[in-house]
Amino acid sequence: MNYLKFLGTGGARIVVAKQVRSSAGIWLSLEGVNLLLDPGPGALVRCWASRPKMPPADLDGIIISHKHLDHAGDVNAMIEGMTEGGFKKKGLLFAPQDALDSEPVVFHYLLDYLNGVEILKGGQSYSVKGLSFSTALRHIHPVETYGLRFQLPEGVLSIITDTRFFPELIPCYRGDILIINVVSLRPFAQDSIDHLSIEDVKEIILNIQPKVAILTHFGMSMLRAKPWEIAEALTRETKTRVIAARDGMQIFLRDL
Repeated sequence: MNYLKFLGTGGARIVVAKQVRSSAGIWLSLEGVNLLLDPGPGALVRCWASRPKMPPADLDGIIISHKHLDHAGDVNAMIEGMTEGGFKKKGLLFAPQDALDSEPVVFHYLLDYLNGVEILKGGQSYSVKGLSFSTALRHIHPVETYGLRFQLPEGVLSIITDTRFFPELIPCYRGDILIINVVSLRPFAQDSIDHLSIEDVKEIILNIQPKVAILTHFGMSMLRAKPWEIAEALTRETKTRVIAARDGMQIFLRDL
């Protein structure tokens, strides 16, 4: 049974530093394969605090969309957990090259605990125990960053991680279930911060027209504006069902 578990829905510096929302990432259980996407600070604790618990040893792989702290701060702890302290060699790590080479965020000694490391690049396909996913183009963000697409029985699951808006995003992420990282309520100043705002998200949803859109990775302006109310407004404006994720929310794809 395919599902998503939002271990954390916080993004941006203040939210993460104060843990106003957790920054633990998303647990993806798809076609019998367990992946953890973007294990930011607190991921290991949140796995064990989850109800029911999400044992890291159940993971088949870890994906880092990019190497920023709020997406990779707990990657080393999660590799330790997935491999039971290195005593059980298993799992794959998927990450951009700069997460490993330029100011690496993964300890090199931990790489020997894994079955392998796959380098994320634009327009590539990957596989974990028969589950396939792909990347599209490189996002506009200060470090190398990629979103994901999964072809599933319930439809195409697309995940747009951190990026500045640019029109080429839209054809790359067409699908049925769309997860979007949205940090800000209002647009940033030109050439300021490379993240999506609600206005960007509205344009993306109107053009892609997914069956459902799920918002996550909220900054302070989003949290102050009450994400669930923003999701309700977007649902009315776009005629698409929009959900604001919550810490600990579990969503079964068959129910969407």
